[in-house]
Amino acid sequence: MYAVAIDLGTTTLAVSLIHTVSGKRLAVGGAMNPQRSFGSDVVSRLGAAVTSPAARREMTALIRAELLRLAQGVCGDAGVAWDLVERVAIAGNPAMQHLLLGLELNRLAFPPYLPQVSSATRLPVAELGWAGRAQAYVFPMPGGFVGGDTVAFLFGAGDEPPLPDAPSLFLDLGTNGEMALVAGETVWATSAAAGPAFEGGNLSCGMAALSGAISSVRIEHDRVRTEVIGNVLPLGICGSGVLEAITQLVQHGILEPGGRLRDSSEISSNLAGRVVSHDGENAFVIHRDAQRMLLLTQSDIRQVQLAKGAIRAGLEVLFHRAGISPSGLSSVRLTGSFGAVVRPEWLKTVGIFDASMVHTIVFTPEGALAGAERSLMRPDGFEAVERLALRFRVVPLSGTPLFERLFLRSLEFSVP
Repeated sequence: MYAVAIDLGTTTLAVSLIHTVSGKRLAVGGAMNPQRSFGSDVVSRLGAAVTSPAARREMTALIRAELLRLAQGVCGDAGVAWDLVERVAIAGNPAMQHLLLGLELNRLAFPPYLPQVSSATRLPVAELGWAGRAQAYVFPMPGGFVGGDTVAFLFGAGDEPPLPDAPSLFLDLGTNGEMALVAGETVWATSAAAGPAFEGGNLSCGMAALSGAISSVRIEHDRVRTEVIGNVLPLGICGSGVLEAITQLVQHGILEPGGRLRDSSEISSNLAGRVVSHDGENAFVIHRDAQRMLLLTQSDIRQVQLAKGAIRAGLEVLFHRAGISPSGLSSVRLTGSFGAVVRPEWLKTVGIFDASMVHTIVFTPEGALAGAERSLMRPDGFEAVERLALRFRVVPLSGTPLFERLFLRSLEFSVP
């Protein structure tokens, strides 16, 4: 029996074909979300959709066509006819799932930010405009901007509840910034509007973690050394490269804890020559050759600060609601489409995690996709997914005074 799993991300899409009896993954593929022409984040796309029915219909048509193309593509790669696929499991954030299903968006786009439906959706793929005989399962959306991708991320790690005295944290370091704190039978969850900075979006030289993206930046003896996905000439920098670059700049005194990129005259090392003026602000030269110069600008750094401040403040709100401290966590599971594996010390320096958390990090590069695959192999269908979703308690952040105070306090980088 063949099935297709889909991670419907705001920035990137991932699709895999699995053989459900053996549990073997036969093929995997991915692409950028074609809706990005309507905005790089969820808020922008929701704004476009609610103000223009034509834009909403176009976004629905775009994502349906692209997912079908990817699904048929992995089948072709594995030599399996699309007609042999019996089930499709799709996990995304509420906005992406609403657009896929063609649901009304006003309830989600405006307070109190509620999904049109919170339960899972089962439908024949024909209702998505796809040929074939498969049945589609779209993951439940617990509430607010906590959606099926968060449920799938947790489900991929195991649907048995952790011990009551061993809380676990799950964080998707992506555009929608979903996070879940599992404490006993309750899953405290929320979403912080981080934007696409961790995935290379909205940055002057940012790009997705594709061939040509700088995925690692290290400063050694006043020299900048980079690693590029695909071992080709660099075209831009992805999320993991940005996080490591900021970490290195803080550690070498080029970037102040408050986020200010120092002037070249304030830097005593040879690295001063890499600080240039660009569009009226300081920028650090990551790479230059005869064809291009790739920069990390002051505005880029501010984008990362805003993103990480929102994530850290959201985490603090969850800790407060659950009545635990970061030191009480037994594990931290991290996922995201930011590129190379992110080292825990980067997240400490950037200021997302503190020292007690970095020692328990487990990186899962395909969190939602792994959960969608696992759901397709369960003998009970999707019953375990449904039980997990019922344990969620969504904590809103918008307009919360505690979140706003914590956000302002969370903007600084950490000094090693």
